[in-house]
Amino acid sequence: MNNQKLAGLWIDTEKAVVVKNHDDQNAFKFFLCSPVKHNIQHGNSNENAGNNAEQTNKKKFFKEIEHLITNTTQLYITGPGTMQEELKSYLLDTAQFKNLDITLDKSQQMGDEQVLEAVKAHFGE
Repeated sequence: MNNQKLAGLWIDTEKAVVVKNHDDQNAFKFFLCSPVKHNIQHGNSNENAGNNAEQTNKKKFFKEIEHLITNTTQLYITGPGTMQEELKSYLLDTAQFKNLDITLDKSQQMGDEQVLEAVKAHFGE
């Protein structure tokens, strides 16, 4: 069996569903991680404060995802919109992930099990 540390995720502006085949000790079969929620700030006093809060929350969201995919060698990212591209740019600008092999894809809303199946299919599992 392939012993590469693989991960995939479905992401939109509200949450990310992460699937991976490794934890701290070993690589075996793919499993779902707890969804990562993206906190969205509402009701700011001005546009600048709102934009700063949005950027801070997005960075926190990406950091939580980053924590889940530590040690991954190949990453598959799918979802609607542009969050996949933003996450890819963020990761490639991070020293730990600058050489990570990232594949982007587009997809509509998926349930957790659909994400699991899509990631397994992408990596031929």
